[in-house]
Amino acid sequence: MTHDKKFALPIHWADHEDIAIELYEKFGDDFDESKIYRIRFTDLLEWILTLPNFAGTREQSTEGHLEQIQSAWVYEWRDNQ
Repeated sequence: MTHDKKFALPIHWADHEDIAIELYEKFGDDFDESKIYRIRFTDLLEWILTLPNFAGTREQSTEGHLEQIQSAWVYEWRDNQ
């Protein structure tokens, strides 16, 4: 499934699945399930903040959001295997 980035809606912190899809599209199979779960939240946060169409801020980030995004990324990776 490809997204047209030019017309994509802004992504916010609660859009865990959308963020996970963007991360999977960015990194592909460079990260498998075990690598995704070993990513430091500080790194994950920086990657999310640099995604195109991401409209959230660093201040709005929570550990809960990062955990949900990490899990959603694993499911996205599994779906593509």
